[in-house]
Amino acid sequence: MIRHIFFIAMFCALLLSLPAFAQNLRWNSPSGNAAGSMPCGGGDIGMNVWVEKNELFVYIARSGSFDENNTLLKSGRLRMKFDPDPFGGELFLQELHLDEGYVTVSASRGSLKLKITIEADVLHPVVRFSVDANKRVNVTAVYENWRHEDRLLSTRENFGNSWKWAGPKQTIAHRDSVSFRENGVLFYHHNGARTIFDSTVAQQGLNAVKDALYNPLAYLASGGYFTGKGFVAGTHTSGMYQQTAFKGWELKSRRAQRSHQLAIYFHTAQTPDIAQWQRSLDSLQHTYKPMATGLSKRSRNWWKQFWQRSYIDIDPGNEQSTAHAAGRNAKLFRYMMGCNANSSWPTKFNGGLFTVDPVFTDTARAFGPDFRNWGGGLHTMQNQRLVYFPLFKNGDFDLLQAQLQFYMRILKNAEIRTRTYWNHGGASFTEQMENFGLPNYAEYGQKRPANFDPGVEYNAWLEYQWDTVLEFCLMMLDQQQYTGMDISNYVPFIESCLRFFDEHYQYLALQRGRKALDENGHLVLYPGSAAETYKMAYNATSTVAALRVVTQRLLELPLSAEQRKNWQAFLQRIPPMSYTTFNGHTTIAPAKLWERINNTESPQLYPVYPWGIFGVGKPGLDTALNTWRYDTNVIKFRSHVGWKQDNIWAARLGLSKEAWQLTSQKLADGGRRFPAFWGPGFDWVPDHNWGGSAWIGLQEMLLQTDGKRILLFPAWPKELDVRFKLHAPYNTIVEAELKDGKVMNLKVTPEARRADVEMLVK
Repeated sequence: MIRHIFFIAMFCALLLSLPAFAQNLRWNSPSGNAAGSMPCGGGDIGMNVWVEKNELFVYIARSGSFDENNTLLKSGRLRMKFDPDPFGGELFLQELHLDEGYVTVSASRGSLKLKITIEADVLHPVVRFSVDANKRVNVTAVYENWRHEDRLLSTRENFGNSWKWAGPKQTIAHRDSVSFRENGVLFYHHNGARTIFDSTVAQQGLNAVKDALYNPLAYLASGGYFTGKGFVAGTHTSGMYQQTAFKGWELKSRRAQRSHQLAIYFHTAQTPDIAQWQRSLDSLQHTYKPMATGLSKRSRNWWKQFWQRSYIDIDPGNEQSTAHAAGRNAKLFRYMMGCNANSSWPTKFNGGLFTVDPVFTDTARAFGPDFRNWGGGLHTMQNQRLVYFPLFKNGDFDLLQAQLQFYMRILKNAEIRTRTYWNHGGASFTEQMENFGLPNYAEYGQKRPANFDPGVEYNAWLEYQWDTVLEFCLMMLDQQQYTGMDISNYVPFIESCLRFFDEHYQYLALQRGRKALDENGHLVLYPGSAAETYKMAYNATSTVAALRVVTQRLLELPLSAEQRKNWQAFLQRIPPMSYTTFNGHTTIAPAKLWERINNTESPQLYPVYPWGIFGVGKPGLDTALNTWRYDTNVIKFRSHVGWKQDNIWAARLGLSKEAWQLTSQKLADGGRRFPAFWGPGFDWVPDHNWGGSAWIGLQEMLLQTDGKRILLFPAWPKELDVRFKLHAPYNTIVEAELKDGKVMNLKVTPEARRADVEMLVK
């Protein structure tokens, strides 16, 4: 007993000595089901780990594992049992080691003490499982798969793929291939030549240019090999988990030992030859195994460096406060983003890599574990932007690349789309689009009038919403401003996006009348859309602000004389923003005119964020504040739920009380055992655009920039202690602490940038 007390005291002392960014999450009891799972991951692999009824369970997902229907497939589920059984005894501890990015499960029963370590290698597509005990134990590890046969999908189940409500009556989820192979389990899903890509291309009248289009789904093979030293193939198993039937392939330890090692090696590639895919998978295994110990150290060092880039520690030293918990939950969200750092595919807003059985989110969705609402390969870009904007102040520029490269891959398809439909230049990107850059099959519209523009979605929410891509152009430009990197490879992309607006709205004007521009020489941005809310808009403010800021920022880059002349002329064609009044107060209007309101967004505040035209210390702040305070729709739509970004606007407007209220509501425990599994909000669980918008608001409360100005604590409550390390433009890092209302320990790197710091503690 004395030894136990001593151990606990030492453990607590060690915990208190850890830096703010390295505090672990610990559970001292098993979970009831997958809803009580803990995330673990690295590289581009995500796992949900939990112990249920004396068995260890792990859902495993790898980014980019798309099937024929564009479902984002899980790789499978693992179930581990131990003999003798360590669970149900005196001790249970499940711990997420944030500082090094892995999970352990420790248990003791009688004289048996056992620890399981679960870890994804950040630098290689490998997951490792280590079992260490003080006595010899046998391990049974079962790979479980619910895609063991072809299966018809219901209409509601198609909301987890790209068919949504418009799927053919015989939509089939095709089976995986799973088999024992050399005392391991080989599993994969191999798409055929025909996928939903082909149906989408045909539906949208693009068959004539089909061969020129980027297609990421044809012949895509994703899967892996589960094996362990000293393990042999066992029996086949079967059963039900949360209303979904599965089959299992069992690996059993040859003999009882104190230490056991298992691993899964993953490979994803587009190839019609599955034998070639298997050879590449085998090569990974043979190359990796001799270096595994050293690679594990490198992987853990990556996480240590990740946490040293930045942090926000709220109410430090007071772990029981709700404010401190809000800061902890922000770190947990950032951890989930870090698990997809080296991916070719961006983290999805609707669950990322950490979804579980859908019945735990919606009891009416009694589908398999692959389901998530709003699709797997389908991207809703107003949501995606909120997932990726926080990365700048975090200094997580490596995580950003997956989202930016996603757009670069589909640029050609967007330009072909424009040329085919309207015979002019520029890239046409829609709001909800597939991972191959075309509008979603269902959202495009099935009952389109014969004369309806084929380039426009026949959809009340999405029609004419072209401008979200400009926020990703801003990310490309911000990357240059923050890091100084050469972004010349992104300039053609940005130019193509701007060119679309210039040429398309002149094209539309000439369809209506004789003149391409209005009487002031401005573009007539009609029909347009202010987010999904103000529809059939004339000069939507969100579009006007986006075009103006992106063009101005583009002109700050080294361009040729011809480029500079062209974009300066375009800048003059962008119409002005529109204003209105409420109770005698001048406010920003969502557009010059609009026909209807369709959703609950407030795009009249987009000039505040993300476009930064109005804000603390900038001209027109009173007008932006009037919009926040008096616009009846802005007030009616205000919320902390899901993708709502009112907390960000409050911070940008210097409203510390409102900013903290909304941000802390967003960062409150999410109602599940893992506190950063927020949602469903408007989307799914975990709701990553909920977490992203919360994180942005937190950052903006602490640090804002305007050109080279660095504004510290522009919207932070003076009575709330905090310390942080955040990144700013021009390769700048700012560290500071606010304690008892006073700024302490200010450090600016490089030191020369200290002169640009302005203290705004209120």
